[in-house]
Amino acid sequence: MVEELIGAVAAAAAGGLVYLASAARVVKQYERGVVFRLGRLHGEVRRPGFNLIVPAVDRMRKVNLQIVTMPVPAQEGITRDNVTVRVDAVVYFKVVDPAAAVVNVEDYRFAVSQMAQTSLRSIIGKSELDDLLSNREKLNQGLELMIDSPAVEWGVTIDRVEIKDVSLPDTMKRSMARQAEADRERRARLINADAEYQASKKLAQAAHQMADTPSALQLRLLQTVMAVAAEKNSTLVLPIPVELLRFLERGHQETAHQEGAQQEAAHPEGSRPAPASAEHPVDTTEQAIDELRRAVEQ
Repeated sequence: MVEELIGAVAAAAAGGLVYLASAARVVKQYERGVVFRLGRLHGEVRRPGFNLIVPAVDRMRKVNLQIVTMPVPAQEGITRDNVTVRVDAVVYFKVVDPAAAVVNVEDYRFAVSQMAQTSLRSIIGKSELDDLLSNREKLNQGLELMIDSPAVEWGVTIDRVEIKDVSLPDTMKRSMARQAEADRERRARLINADAEYQASKKLAQAAHQMADTPSALQLRLLQTVMAVAAEKNSTLVLPIPVELLRFLERGHQETAHQEGAQQEAAHPEGSRPAPASAEHPVDTTEQAIDELRRAVEQ
């Protein structure tokens, strides 16, 4: 009798252990448990820790609440300014309502992935190429709103969406490179022209200053000669002031005018001899150079 009682207690204990093992469920900290009893949602969402369910009657489905990083496959589309591009992105989302994520949608991961792809293609068609390249923050916000609107019913919230890369055709890349090069060249020419304008203003001021003090021009000439001589060149280029040539030219004109006046005084009208042929310009230049050479030697 005692042995039968001990056997019954042992069998009951073994049955209890088996029942406990089949009924015990451990939910991790980043998970939540959704229990279905005979196919119907039962009770509240189970919290992390040790939980018990009714074996063969209840079914528990665990839902991960961690942020999911899902890459969106590259989508090819035509922008609003008729440029073919390939754009890929990444979506960060998490489950905020485990019961809705299990009941309202068959596979919330697949649903979010498909919604992200269709939204990305829609964004490509509504945007221009410049926006895709330089105004990504605004596009990311619009893409996030487009995905988050239907995802709310699935118990999912979109944390953020980022456009990763925009692939352009080779012809468009070459066109953009030429455009950037032309823009750089335009800016360089504008800067150079502005520098020339500022330099011309400074040179005009210097010319007015030197006109008031002619010795300043001579000092500047000597400084230029010293700068050239400091390079230890075998050939020294000595610039000739333009004022010196003009002085010689005026002196030559005054001499010719005086000779003409003397000839008019010596020969009255009617007996004036035929005018002598004008000097050749080359002879006049040679005479000016000879006079300049003599002045420099003195």
